[in-house]
Amino acid sequence: MIDMTGEMQELVDRAHADGWDCTVGTVDKDGQPQLSLKGSVMVYDAETLAYWERAKRTALENVAVNPKVTVLYNNMTDRIRWRFYGTAEVHESGLIRKEVMARTVEAELERDPERLGVAVLIKVNKVAELSGAVLQER
Repeated sequence: MIDMTGEMQELVDRAHADGWDCTVGTVDKDGQPQLSLKGSVMVYDAETLAYWERAKRTALENVAVNPKVTVLYNNMTDRIRWRFYGTAEVHESGLIRKEVMARTVEAELERDPERLGVAVLIKVNKVAELSGAVLQER
């Protein structure tokens, strides 16, 4: 069961403000990995992460062909490191897009003044520490 409440929600939601943007790992159609820093990663609900995809480049292209992603939260000060493994889903319009945009940190929205970005939800299947120890799994 995945239940991202309490500490995980608090730390992930304020990652950008704390200076620890999450890293999102995607893979293209040829299997080439891609890492992207995303300052807007948030806990959408107890089993889902979300982010505002404003760049709409390689990471978004990769999710379209292979929705399996990994998100790394890496807090250097407190040495808290989590890997979230899941399946991404893009929302180009509708209520979910509006909700994610409304919860996106202002610094990220400022870089998308025309609000052309899309929402990406990640249904989390596993949460592990950097050591590989599994904390939660579906």
